[in-house]
Amino acid sequence: MLYYLHLLNEWLSWLRVFRYITVRALAGAVTAFVLSMWLGPRVIRTLHRLRIGQPERTDAEAPGLGTMHGHKAGTPTMGGLLIIGAVVVSALLWTPPTNAHVGLTLLTMLFMGAVGLMDDWRKVRQRHSRGLSARAKLLLQTGWALAVAAVLLGHADTGVLTRQLMVPFLKAPLIPDMGVWLAAAFVALILVGSSNAVNLTDGLDGLAIGCTGSVALAYLAMAYVAGHAKFAEYLMVPHVAGGGELAVFCGCLLGASLGFLWYNCHPAQVFMGDTGSLAIGGSIAMVAVLIKQELVLIIVGGVFVMEAVSVILQVVNFKLRGRRIFAMAPIHHHFRLRRWSETQVTVRFWILSILFALLGLATLKIR
Repeated sequence: MLYYLHLLNEWLSWLRVFRYITVRALAGAVTAFVLSMWLGPRVIRTLHRLRIGQPERTDAEAPGLGTMHGHKAGTPTMGGLLIIGAVVVSALLWTPPTNAHVGLTLLTMLFMGAVGLMDDWRKVRQRHSRGLSARAKLLLQTGWALAVAAVLLGHADTGVLTRQLMVPFLKAPLIPDMGVWLAAAFVALILVGSSNAVNLTDGLDGLAIGCTGSVALAYLAMAYVAGHAKFAEYLMVPHVAGGGELAVFCGCLLGASLGFLWYNCHPAQVFMGDTGSLAIGGSIAMVAVLIKQELVLIIVGGVFVMEAVSVILQVVNFKLRGRRIFAMAPIHHHFRLRRWSETQVTVRFWILSILFALLGLATLKIR
């Protein structure tokens, strides 16, 4: 583990810099970026050779989009394996192996990624855009989320914090003790909601992974603050012992996102698929839960929230009134059908994501 390089500072004094989280977060980002860039062409060639391509989406399934996005059929999918691999390897290199927070976050990424992989594999095998049923995915995601909640609630160091409900702009918990069952349900809601929100956002070249970068950078800062006793006290946020190492994980996620974006920007050479989107959403939510900044995710991940809410509103309004609010949901498809180019939608949503991330960071100070 490169984390232990600082122990050699007696021979090379400059190696002591690797004790610092900021240095290792940067090193993790660079490592993940380089791995993504190096492995990207190899992964894309392998997916091509195995004929793991995006199933064709017809106009019958998505009126208007079948023609508009028909050229994307056959583009390699399951590229999320590249993201997961780069993040896991980099995080293991630059974080202490005994840190439970990072371990739990990596396990969540792997599990959610496995659920997405099953979904992608079924789509490829059946040559259809429908994979695992929504019920099956929700059951698997909820099962893991409840298992994570049980681990957190059952541990003395995390149990008290997990039962608290922290709200942006407030110094003290809104609810000091939610109780075991409500806390478990809250953790499950955050994990399942976040993973599926990122999944819904992944519909245009570079859209989801670009927004992931700004969210990862915001949570890098928040995790660093949460793990630093003096900064946490000054900004009046919960101090999480060992939580600072999650900043290194976020750095790795940021680097992997930039590396994947190199190949996923328009016109995309590879798609992350559910393998990547579910893994990203689940791991970001896990970081938010561990540092007690769950509700800030609604602000920082504003684009993901917009996408999820647009689907909910569309479905509810259609069932109640028989009318659609948007030309198509998620909302990025609405703008595509309103003749915005794919690049326009993607870049404008990136801009919104950066603004949301800055607004989320502002909540640390405004209390």
